[in-house]
Amino acid sequence: MDYREKVFMAVAERLNITRAAESLYISQPAVTKHIHELEQRIGIALLVRKGNKIFLTQAGEILYNRLGTIENLYNELDFELSSLKGESEGSLRLGASSTIAQYVIPELLAKFHKRYPKVTLSMVAGNSKQVESLLINNEIDVALVENSSGIQELRYTAFAKDEIVAVTGSKSIYAQKDSISTAELMSAPIILREQGSGTLETLMQAFAQNNIDGSLLHAAAYLGATEAIKQFLDYYDSIAFISRFAIRKEVKARSLKILQIPGLSIFRQFRIAERIGPQLTAQSLFIDFLFKNTIKAGI
Repeated sequence: MDYREKVFMAVAERLNITRAAESLYISQPAVTKHIHELEQRIGIALLVRKGNKIFLTQAGEILYNRLGTIENLYNELDFELSSLKGESEGSLRLGASSTIAQYVIPELLAKFHKRYPKVTLSMVAGNSKQVESLLINNEIDVALVENSSGIQELRYTAFAKDEIVAVTGSKSIYAQKDSISTAELMSAPIILREQGSGTLETLMQAFAQNNIDGSLLHAAAYLGATEAIKQFLDYYDSIAFISRFAIRKEVKARSLKILQIPGLSIFRQFRIAERIGPQLTAQSLFIDFLFKNTIKAGI
């Protein structure tokens, strides 16, 4: 693809001139100029403005889809030619839910890069619903999610097991005991993840399966990051539900304490989400590497 086409792809993926310009490290007028020149070259409008928003025209949709296919083919070509030389080259765009991005995958990414140093990896993080949306919009190649629901356009494969546990700060009044009853839990201040979080979805499903009305929890706060929740627990007598992967250091340092809830265990599978269809070679290579390197919480 020539540079004008790359600029168009950046705009089409974001539907925002400012964000496209920032991603390309060029000015907004330069983006507009390249789009205008591309439209002149092919003789048809690619974008249309409606109020403050930008939309793709029918021609823009067709061009975006075709250029995406061409980009994938070029990446495949580079990868296959480099493989003939005994080197795996290419690029892979990953998306991962917050828990996986922060606590599960970094070590494996480092090992993958050491094994395949010429495969360029990029990763964006968000909650499970956000990275699934990026995958559907072809902004990433693979999503690693922690929710248990699914989207029809995607296929899912489990790759690691996780447990969500109740935790409290080591100085909290709740840390005086090793366990907490369901009745005590319902009266305690609870810190929860935000809507769209795979952790919250799994938690509510587990409550429903155990005849616990999650809507009756005393939610003191909804926070969008596990690190924020852990720090909150340092300063406020409360309980949170967090992945075992995310609290390994704190449990070892005894700054957080796991509370058992008799009769309630919350397990889930971390899953790979892919668009239905053929895999890119780099995508297949990464997924195979993922399965060959077992990931465990370690506590």
